[in-house]
Amino acid sequence: MLEPMTIDTSQSSVGFDPTPNAPAAPAPTPVVPASPSAAMSIRGLFKRFGDKVAVNGLSLDIPVGSFYGLVGPNGAGKTTTLNMVTGLLVPDAGTAMILGHDVWSDVNRAKRSIGVMPQSDQIFDRLTGLQLLVYSGMLRGMGRAETVRRAHDLLGAFDLEQAANKMVVDYSAGMTKKICLAAAMIHSPRVLVLDEPFESVDPVSSANLKDILIEYARTGGTVIISSHVMALVEKMCTHVAVINQGQVCAAGTVEEVAAGEDLEDRFLQLVGGRHAAAHLSWLDGGADEPSAAPAIGSEA
Repeated sequence: MLEPMTIDTSQSSVGFDPTPNAPAAPAPTPVVPASPSAAMSIRGLFKRFGDKVAVNGLSLDIPVGSFYGLVGPNGAGKTTTLNMVTGLLVPDAGTAMILGHDVWSDVNRAKRSIGVMPQSDQIFDRLTGLQLLVYSGMLRGMGRAETVRRAHDLLGAFDLEQAANKMVVDYSAGMTKKICLAAAMIHSPRVLVLDEPFESVDPVSSANLKDILIEYARTGGTVIISSHVMALVEKMCTHVAVINQGQVCAAGTVEEVAAGEDLEDRFLQLVGGRHAAAHLSWLDGGADEPSAAPAIGSEA
């Protein structure tokens, strides 16, 4: 049996070689120990791409059974953070634990506890929807009979029964999003990680997906979503973290973070960047346009 691979994520072990004028890693500071009782516990997570610091010493605890939203502007570090804590991207520094187990000391063990929704370009779209779900379940070590049963259950729940034997490459964007979510759920993970799960999904399907996810969280599962839609997060999530420039600006229950305000207004206060509408002299809705030219054949 292969020994689990241990990855040293200290700066010296991953080729951390700051270049002149490049942002440096944060200086080591005492931090609260990771919480083994949390669904996900992150401490001092750091990642840099070239001269850009994508995640800058991020720390966060996500409670078991919560419906947790990660919100932030484009480039805030949400996706990079999720990739590191789910074992898809090696961090430059810091630690992440899932249900009390360090992710990078045993990546395979951590991955068995989670379901990660793949992007549309990360799946085998030349399979049918049913084949993709069966493949996803058996890849997780499930037996064929149980996998087929669950696949049909998911196809029904996501209104994809009529497309079960249709190749995924021929699915619409919304259908593809749903089959990707189904693939992440087929092994009944304890933690479900979804990056923009409702993008391109029609309102009816979106409502059905929300009901499924909320019920999953009620049974003790933990849902972690990243989203740009504040209204969706405010309505669905029990907890939220606002991330900006690779750090957590605020975290807690939705009510705690909103602090008595609309969540979107509070979000804008925390991340900044909003400015007065620019006045473009030429953008006037046609008010200064000359009257329409006469139709061909009419008198001038």
